[in-house]
Amino acid sequence: MSLAYFVHDFSPFLIRFSENVGLRYYGLAYMAGFVAAAWLLHIYWKKGRSPFPLNAITDLMTYIVLGVLIGGRLGYFFLYQFHTVRENPFAIFRVWEGGMASHGGFVGVLLAIAWWARQRQASLLPIGDLVVSTAPIGLFFGRIANFINGELWGKIADVPWAVIFPQSAAPGTPVAFIAPRHPSQLYQAALEGLILLAFVQWRFWKSDIVRTQPGRLSGEFLVSYAVVRMIGELFREPDASLLFGVSRGTFYSIFLIGAGVWLIARKQK
Repeated sequence: MSLAYFVHDFSPFLIRFSENVGLRYYGLAYMAGFVAAAWLLHIYWKKGRSPFPLNAITDLMTYIVLGVLIGGRLGYFFLYQFHTVRENPFAIFRVWEGGMASHGGFVGVLLAIAWWARQRQASLLPIGDLVVSTAPIGLFFGRIANFINGELWGKIADVPWAVIFPQSAAPGTPVAFIAPRHPSQLYQAALEGLILLAFVQWRFWKSDIVRTQPGRLSGEFLVSYAVVRMIGELFREPDASLLFGVSRGTFYSIFLIGAGVWLIARKQK
């Protein structure tokens, strides 16, 4: 019966040179996200919605790239796989095995833009608003890459669009005996990527909050991301032990809601 479902058989490589070396879709997804974000920031400047020209954007994106990569990598191990890094700290450097956490990436980006803003003696909150208005693009491409990699699959399901992920079963298990699952990566690509992008872009272009209420858009983004992440977690198979009865993605999102509410409610100076 399960053979009626789509069987995931995508390769994580666009071009493969050896077992672990090649041009991976995951890396291309990050590159696409960064390029698209830089393009949007340039559009903002051309339309008079940002004070940062192309050279400043290029500099800022360098910091953001480092923040995403370092923060996302460290966040994955310390938030989801702490036992692994405790037993073998060098596991952090085995990047070909994958492992990134969006919550850690948020912290990394925050520190990166804070450092960049301090060097330019600029205000952090307006820069943060500009950055979060582009962030869902990277989240979208990242989730698509998760699906191509066949990782972070969903819970067992019998919906017509369920997918059989061979990696979800023990090696050598016949496909006919592997349970189909929600393609939760695609759900999250739609929620965290497309829907969230539409919302922050609507707020950015159809209101003046970036100029009059710096930090509010960042707060709205954090709350909105946390909500859609929690919805996506309902369909996703937990990839680490639960915390207080909920998935770690849901638990960590609670802190994002707190930070977002604080940014929205804070008095403007």
